Amino acid sequence: MILIVDDKPENIFSLKKILELNNFRVDTANSGEEALKKILKNAYALIILDVQMPGMDGFEVAEAISGYSKAKDIPIIFLSAINTDKRFVTKGYASGGLDYVTKPVDPDILLLKVKTFYRLYEQTMELTQIQDTLREEIEFRKEAEKKKDEFISIASHELKTPLTSIKAYLQLSERSIHDGNSGTTRQYLQRTMVQLDKLNNLIADLLDISKIESGKLKFNKKHFDFEPLLNSAIDIIRQTHDGVRIILTGKANVQVFGDEVRIEQVLINYLTNAFKYSPGTKEVYVDVSTSPDNQLVVKVKDNGIGIPAEKQAGIFDKFYRVEETSHRFQGMGIGLYICAEILRRHNGTYQVESEEGKGSTFSFTLPISGVL
Repeated sequence: MILIVDDKPENIFSLKKILELNNFRVDTANSGEEALKKILKNAYALIILDVQMPGMDGFEVAEAISGYSKAKDIPIIFLSAINTDKRFVTKGYASGGLDYVTKPVDPDILLLKVKTFYRLYEQTMELTQIQDTLREEIEFRKEAEKKKDEFISIASHELKTPLTSIKAYLQLSERSIHDGNSGTTRQYLQRTMVQLDKLNNLIADLLDISKIESGKLKFNKKHFDFEPLLNSAIDIIRQTHDGVRIILTGKANVQVFGDEVRIEQVLINYLTNAFKYSPGTKEVYVDVSTSPDNQLVVKVKDNGIGIPAEKQAGIFDKFYRVEETSHRFQGMGIGLYICAEILRRHNGTYQVESEEGKGSTFSFTLPISGVL
């Protein structure tokens, strides 16, 4: 849009007509003060500014515009009927004008100048947009490199921990075998298997991340009963976590269309996290229900450390770890991201409700395909 600034209505009328006949959008102002108010509110590609005006003259308006960060790059064409000597024209350029046209205005010359500056403005805006996009891309890549380095460091630590434990337990097992103590050997081997399971889960998560990134995460979908899957996931957690209680409420005698193994993976992740982030407690609550819009609703509630409100929005993001817990609890920040991807691919939803120091409730929904 082009802004015409002139204190004489007849001048504005003629200039406005010339520009509108050539498909330019036009706005007008009858004084320098009005022009500055409009420039603060609107975006203009060009300003045609009369020099001789009561109150603020054109030079003062141009100098004021140069102080506005959002408007300082708008090209200005000065119009004047007098004072066309060199010093006066020089003052116009010094005030921020890009060109100077004398009255009476030649329409053809004015249009040529307007088209030229309008095109230059559009090209400048395009270049600015390209620069902003490149800057964002660079910042994203810097940030991405930082996250990659952090992830490699975390992954190396997480993988090293069970490997170190496995090595130690095998060495102890070897000694106990040498001493003929079969009971102790069995105990060390059982602990070795626990660490191997941890290592296997870590590697599986890393492989899932790779498949998600490459678009190769496969799903074998079919209709299945949800209740047996739920009971299976709860049983797995009870076997791998000594002395825990999982209190189940509600019923979900429904069928779901999806990948049974992947949905179980989500449940196991939710339950594992519930105990992991509830140190000193042995109870977790699971509630299942159906919603009026034919959705299966599963909630896993713990009485753990909770999540600060400002950290909850990113909890399902890749590599996200709540800073307050990253040094206390092991993890690579990818489990919930994988869960989110699985649920998205099943047209499901996921959510967290939490209060710091009072526990968390992680939930998800899945479309019901049938009722038993």
